[in-house]
Amino acid sequence: MNALPSPDRTMHHPEAAPRAAPRVRNLDIAGLSGRIPLRIYQPGADALLPLVLYFHGGGFVGGSLDDADGAARHLARHVPAVVVSVAYALAPTHPFPAATEDAYAAAAWAAAHAETLGASAGRIVVAGDDAGGNLAATLALIARDRQEFRIAIQVLIGPMLDPSMTRLGDAARLQADLGADVCASRYRSYLPKLSQRLHPYAAPLESCRQAGLPAAYIATAEHDVLRNEAECYGAALIAGGVHTQVERFPGINHSALLGHPPVLDNVVRFLQCRLAAHRFTPPFSTSPTL
Repeated sequence: MNALPSPDRTMHHPEAAPRAAPRVRNLDIAGLSGRIPLRIYQPGADALLPLVLYFHGGGFVGGSLDDADGAARHLARHVPAVVVSVAYALAPTHPFPAATEDAYAAAAWAAAHAETLGASAGRIVVAGDDAGGNLAATLALIARDRQEFRIAIQVLIGPMLDPSMTRLGDAARLQADLGADVCASRYRSYLPKLSQRLHPYAAPLESCRQAGLPAAYIATAEHDVLRNEAECYGAALIAGGVHTQVERFPGINHSALLGHPPVLDNVVRFLQCRLAAHRFTPPFSTSPTL
């Protein structure tokens, strides 16, 4: 797995100076379980920008657009990109596949309206932390399989990828802030049927086909029980021929990962480098049916 320089180093982005804060607005679109709230971050630009779909954390049972606000603003300003933050349906009221279908519906809507948003449908990124990392990875799988739009990059920050919990780390040994009991409770709410925990659209680590998936950046924390499964997924992507960069950040736990400044700095650098290669990549379609 590739490693970036020490996360303690100051990152220097290609842009000459930070852009102004993006314009932010809320709207909602139709989804299978009801309306899907979106928060859109639009930096000013003279050309079409990349489009980032961001999915918040919360273990499938919590979280909100506010939780993702800092990450969304950072990506919008520093990549720069149009960011669409998605408030997907939550378990246990809406178990699998509600969140997954909401994620797909939001991505399809964003791809269809990309130009109106000031973005390019040929440079779509899916990103998320915790449960949102699961949805980002799952969305990459579904988009590859359905081929209604193309995803260029996936960004997974401390993702929950293994509902079987067979790769879960030992919380005491890792001095982690997240334990097996909490993970088990969240998976029971999201995946009430045991058979669902083997479905690749709920458990990306169960997928046998990584070929054709978008390039990936995966961030893990040293003191996190989810570290091993995320790094195993990175290894599977590499074995499948997918350009993948995995970075473990030392000295922090799961809940600190998204707020650790070097994480988003390194995400920005990865996106800037990879998106340049997708500047003229056409989508499969920009008019999907919702």
